[in-house]
Amino acid sequence: MPEGRRASAWVEASLLLTVFFFGTNFTAVKLVVEDVPPILFAAVRFTFAGLLLLLLSRIVEPGSRFKRSDFLPILGLGIVGVTLTQTVFTIGVSLTTAANTALVYSTAPVWGMLLGFALGLERPRLAGILGIALSLVGVGFIVYGGLEFAGTSLAGDALILAAAVFWGSYTVLSLGLLRRYSPLALAAYAMTFGGLAAFPLAAFDPHGLDLAAIDARTWGAAVYSTLCSSAFGFAAWGWGVSHVGANRVLIYQYLVTLIGVSAGIVLLGEDFGFGQLVGAAVIIAGVSLARRR
Repeated sequence: MPEGRRASAWVEASLLLTVFFFGTNFTAVKLVVEDVPPILFAAVRFTFAGLLLLLLSRIVEPGSRFKRSDFLPILGLGIVGVTLTQTVFTIGVSLTTAANTALVYSTAPVWGMLLGFALGLERPRLAGILGIALSLVGVGFIVYGGLEFAGTSLAGDALILAAAVFWGSYTVLSLGLLRRYSPLALAAYAMTFGGLAAFPLAAFDPHGLDLAAIDARTWGAAVYSTLCSSAFGFAAWGWGVSHVGANRVLIYQYLVTLIGVSAGIVLLGEDFGFGQLVGAAVIIAGVSLARRR
């Protein structure tokens, strides 16, 4: 196999594996937060994963060094992309189903586009505006259609939507820093700073922690989420995006949603109604329309 084709195959394989990790992570987080305070888990998970990525970046990118002048911008990026996104996301998952989480969270790209419009980074287009509107309609179908099932709640779905807004904003806000840092280095710094910044919030979490009551399944889900989704997933995703480009990423994002919904139904026995099915189709159509060039 030619060298270029072999490299392309590795990129595709890493992205597909990352898609699987990201998709099943919704279920893993859902399992963990049944026994672990959500904010504390988010803080520990991303601090540990960020430190692992920092170690990896030192090995594979020894020339990449943190600049003190970028401390505040990277801290701000970490607070938006990790502290806010993941604390809100983790609390939201504890209040709704993994399937609803996967669907509502898939709207993140359109919120990034909306911020791009607001900051003047991208000119508003009719397709983009219609795509954002469609995505909101799709979220409405999912929330309304899912309220009849056990495990869902309006508050949980609203928190996941807020997390999607934060994550979409993180993507846009990272553009300037990506001119000075590699995707791996930036993710490592942002995850570490954002994870550490979440610890003070954990002090206000009303949920208690009883380590003796945590069983092997919960520990396994926590390790899986930290190592596979956060550490490996973020590194492989950034590496893959740098090779295949932003337009191809949307295809993989759809697969994340599909696997996330399927994992919630199969592994957790979650219900999935007609309204949620319609909402999923409308969201996919909306995101596709919004991202059309």
